[in-house]
Formats: sequence, structure tokens, C-alpha cells
Amino acid sequence: MQFLTLGLGSLEQGLIYAIMAIGVFVSLRILDIPDLTVDGSFITGAAVSVMVTGLQGEGGGVLYPILSMLAALLAGAAAGAITGILQTKLRVQPLLAGILTMTGLYSINLLIMDEKPTVNINGMTSIFSDIQNWFVALFGDSMGVSVAKKLAVIPVLLLIVLIVAFVINWFLHTQIGMSIRATGDNVEMVNASSINSDAMKILGLAIANGIVALSGAALAQDQNFADAKAGTGMVVVGIASIIIGETIFGKRSVLNNLISAILGAIVYRIFITVVFQLGLPASYFKLLSAVIVVIAISVPIISEAVIKRRARRAKNAKG
Repeated sequence: MQFLTLGLGSLEQGLIYAIMAIGVFVSLRILDIPDLTVDGSFITGAAVSVMVTGLQGEGGGVLYPILSMLAALLAGAAAGAITGILQTKLRVQPLLAGILTMTGLYSINLLIMDEKPTVNINGMTSIFSDIQNWFVALFGDSMGVSVAKKLAVIPVLLLIVLIVAFVINWFLHTQIGMSIRATGDNVEMVNASSINSDAMKILGLAIANGIVALSGAALAQDQNFADAKAGTGMVVVGIASIIIGETIFGKRSVLNNLISAILGAIVYRIFITVVFQLGLPASYFKLLSAVIVVIAISVPIISEAVIKRRARRAKNAKG
């Protein structure tokens, strides 16, 4: 039963971070911008979600949680748009623009959370409450209440991930989406084609951070609280998920890249769970995430070097 709980927990966390990975994919792979706004916009989504959900009072319906997810998405999009404006209109370097927005968001997030570092919504209805109650009634006696609740969350998260992936894949094949992709590939060519590259960057970063904030909102709904300090290193988690997915599953098309990012996030969480079960202290989480990114980046380079070396040896042997 413990193995089942750990497996469900890994899948649950993996799906939540898969949403974030899709957002990071838009900024990193589509726009070619390593956007550090993610560390702030993730918590913005969580903060907005718990505060809007809290308006329902105890025992409220599911309307407020659903509205909180939409509000989180819009708040994250606003944060991403600010980063885009800093980059395009004020000519701030992309990394610095992300840092500035991320830093400012820390205070804004606290302001949203009524100056409290942690806000919980225990006892209130979340987006998972109804299906959790249903699963507990069906499987609570045989599996246990905690396992039944974890099992109930997964189909909801999977639905959110699939909807986000479908919408992004569709959007990136529209005229505006193709313009955003072209902006990430070659800004000079886009400007020569009379496409407003600044507007495309702002829109792309808004979409990316809106999705990231949606991931933060999903985590807050799942955990029933938001922590203002929990966003540190989230961009590393997103990048790790993307690189792991690309290393294992390849990158051949937009849809394939999205699927790779989703599966990469799940693999990443499973790996983290296994490592911690082997005895690594939880305080090493950020360090482990950074090491995983370095290893994942290094694997293709090392593989290419090995292939070239073998080719040279084979050529010398024939000569």
C-alpha cells in the first residue's frame, strides 16, 4: 500500500508540474527565452487561487475554485506581459527582466495573500473535492481514504494537462502562433516580414506565465494552501522536465515536444521520489534538481562526442 501511495503521489505531482513544464516550454523552446519570471508567477497562481477560493467560505460550492483557476491564469499572464514589456519596450536583457519581475512578484504575492506567508483553505471546497468524496465513497473501505483521495485527483489533473496541451498545440499552429514561433526562430526575419516581434514576445511570455500560474493554482488546490516562499527553483524544475523529456522521448514536432515535456515532468517526479526513498534528505531537493538538469544537458553532448570518436576510430582503422 505504501508503494501505491508513493506511486500515486509521484504521478500527482508529476501532472501538476507537467502543466508548468508546458508553460516553460513556450518561453524556453518557442521564444528561446530562459524566463526567470516562473519562480514568481507560479506562486502568483497559487496565491490568487487560495484567495479567490477563500471567498466561498466553508462548505461552499465548486464555482469559486474554478473561478480561482481562471483568475490565476490571468494573473500569471499579466506577470508574463510585464516581463515582455521590460524586454521589448525598455530593452532590458531577458534574464534581468525575468529577475526584476520575479523579485517584484514576491511582494505582490504577499500583498495578494493579505501579508501572510502561508494561507490555507482547509475545510473549503476545492476543484478536487467532489470527485474525492465520490472516490472515498467507492474505494475508501478497500484502499483507505488517503489513497482514494490521491487516486481521485489524478483524472482531474490529467484532464487539465490534456486541455492545456491541446489548446497550446492548436494555438501554435494558428497564424499568431506561427508568428510567435517565427519570432523565437529568427527575429530579424520576422521584423522584415512586417510582423510585430515585440507584441509576439509579450504575448508569448504572457501565455507561458499564465500556464505556469495555472500549475501553481493546481498545486494550491491539491495541497489546500499557498506558501509565498515555495516558488524558488521552479524554473529549474520546468527546464529539467523539458530536457529529460527531450532526452528520452525526442523532439520532432510541437506536439511531440509537448508530450515529451509532460512525460519528462512525470519521470522527473518519479526519479525524485525514488531518490528520497533511498535516504537522501529533503533539503537536497534543489541541489538534486540542478544536478539532474546538468546531467540531462550533458547526455546528448557526451553521446555526440562518443559517436564522433567512434567514427574517427573506424575511419583510422580502415585507413
